[in-house]
Amino acid sequence: MQVGIDKIGFFTPNKYVDMVDLANARGEDPNKFLIGIGQRQMAVADATQDAVSMGINATLQYLDKIDKDKVGLLVFGTESGVDQSKSASLFVKSALNLKPEVRTFEVKEACFGLTAALMIARDFVRVHPDQTAIVIGSDIARYGVKTPGEVTQGAGAISLLIKEDPEILSLNDGHSAYSEDIDDFWRPNNSKVAMVDGKYSTQVYLDFFTNTFEAYKEQKNWNTRDFNAILYHLPFTKQGLKANRLAVANEDEATTKRLEDSFEASKQLSMRVGNIYTASLYMSLLSLLENKKLEPNSLVGMFSYGSGAMAEFFSGNVADGYEKEIDLDKTNEMLDSRIRLSVDEYEKTFNDALNDPVDGQELTSDEKSGMWYFAGTQNHIRQYKQK
Repeated sequence: MQVGIDKIGFFTPNKYVDMVDLANARGEDPNKFLIGIGQRQMAVADATQDAVSMGINATLQYLDKIDKDKVGLLVFGTESGVDQSKSASLFVKSALNLKPEVRTFEVKEACFGLTAALMIARDFVRVHPDQTAIVIGSDIARYGVKTPGEVTQGAGAISLLIKEDPEILSLNDGHSAYSEDIDDFWRPNNSKVAMVDGKYSTQVYLDFFTNTFEAYKEQKNWNTRDFNAILYHLPFTKQGLKANRLAVANEDEATTKRLEDSFEASKQLSMRVGNIYTASLYMSLLSLLENKKLEPNSLVGMFSYGSGAMAEFFSGNVADGYEKEIDLDKTNEMLDSRIRLSVDEYEKTFNDALNDPVDGQELTSDEKSGMWYFAGTQNHIRQYKQK
């Protein structure tokens, strides 16, 4: 049985800050951000966009193309949860009008959350081939204004429909996993922003990649040259570039060029959106599919990393005709129609969004018609509305 990704939806808020503007405001050479970090723009979420609303909006990108009655599972991966008890998935399920029989919950392990959800969904569909599963990764990456990690922030969501005989990517059997209890990145319950040991986290990421990539190739009896593309979790694009250089070290010229070209295609969305934690790897997948023509059955390797730390390498094969499920024009329209904030506007928007909502005070959104947003709390119960 072939099980994998049949639909993919993407959403990012309607505001961004330009990296040249931010570099100038911080007294830095713009090339430090553009080349040294590898980012061009950074999505900014205002107080009306949170993990839930972004997850709803990402799923709406394909909802009218599927049979909702066949959805039997909804899993929400996030490290930007909105409630210490109630799953973000329940808000999404309600907004999407999914049937009561849907099994639904939330998972968390830093940026690994959507991969965990995907593997749960794959196994669910294998046991229930007549049903489908929706998995969502949705996050707002926050380190704080004028912090060392400021340039690696972002906001967005990816939603995937998992089913038998998928139209986009079939997942292969097997994986290699590696975990270790370390403190490279974390966010205590009393903090709205993340804490990170940047240099340490970068090295752990690369070490975990080498470990899982080599173990996976050995398990499958494959070589690096067998891959048409390798995708990475991208907290910032330079991080993935470093991993890709490790992947192609000592490879032949054709393999090196193929994997370098694929990486260039896969990083295009991240350069304009920034870090979206759980969904970053899958934004790389969407970017690859939108920006590079792949032959049917092309082998795509995927490296998932969540600080703290958990890593996994797995792969899939591109489906024949996947292009029918990809809409580059729609993605570009979303990105090109965003509002470019000044640095002062970005700082105010960012800091205002850190404040807890005033109970009973309704929020209004400037997103386009049809988009969902967080409208505040009533009796401390979160309210979501469609524009």
